Amino acid sequence: MLESLRQHCAPFKLWVLCLDVATHKSLEAINPHDVELITMEEFEHMDELLTQARKNRSLVEYYFTCTPSLPLFIFKKSPAVELITYLDADLFFFSSLDSLFDEIADHSIAIIPHRFPPLFRKAERHGIFNVGWVSFRRDQEGLACLRRWRTQCIEQCVDANNETQFADQRYLDDWPAQFQNLIVLEHKGANLAPWNIANYRITEQNVTIYVDDDPLLFFHFHGLRRLNRYVYDTCFQHYGAKLSPLVIHRIYKPYLKRVGVLSNNEPAGASLPPLPRESVAKQNNFFPVRAFDLLKHLLQRHYLLVFREHAL
Repeated sequence: MLESLRQHCAPFKLWVLCLDVATHKSLEAINPHDVELITMEEFEHMDELLTQARKNRSLVEYYFTCTPSLPLFIFKKSPAVELITYLDADLFFFSSLDSLFDEIADHSIAIIPHRFPPLFRKAERHGIFNVGWVSFRRDQEGLACLRRWRTQCIEQCVDANNETQFADQRYLDDWPAQFQNLIVLEHKGANLAPWNIANYRITEQNVTIYVDDDPLLFFHFHGLRRLNRYVYDTCFQHYGAKLSPLVIHRIYKPYLKRVGVLSNNEPAGASLPPLPRESVAKQNNFFPVRAFDLLKHLLQRHYLLVFREHAL
């Protein structure tokens, strides 16, 4: 993500909440000039509510709980910041974001819908909007939204669906009704993802990827898993989508190559760990079934085959 931001979105300042010591050490060794690292110790310091929340939920649920607290932490630490955007770490940028910030204009809050295909609208039980990109302005309404969201997440942030909640994400559902100066971003090239790509015609014109008539701004590599040395699960099968040659070579391949570069020039995507053997064993009782499953998804263009840095 960082390298693609530098290529398309400079200048910027990126704050990274390091969820463990190993992450902090790895990023500190790179010493990026445009990144400020935040340790969990610093983040949690003097925040009794977060400290208490950590004790009564799973680690994953606690990480979800932290989401709204991070922009508030940065606003407090950096008084000069007027507009901040929370980003998921699995985003990759392909074009300038000027058009998106033009759309945000002077709004206090900006969110992006999942845009599930009609046949998969039931997935909105996870939320109408996606937390991968959420922008807040340092004004009365932006701060009120952040504080309300933080309070809700600290009270309850479950990593499971119920009638009204899912992690930190479903709390966004009522924001358009609650906050007048909020904008729902409509740019189709913002937050293209496995869950919505089936909605659109993906083309290339003059080296630019288009989502219908909008240039691709950034792709959300949700659920990308390395199943073994050569095969990657894209999650497309869960949303009725298929990998086209254009999507493979102009979206996934650049991302996997960049991930490989950031892992000491190992083969493309090598820093995405394969599933543990015990996880594979739980999914299928014996090898032939697993092999058949892999072949089926490769033929149906759900899985990605990478061999000697060639994506197929």
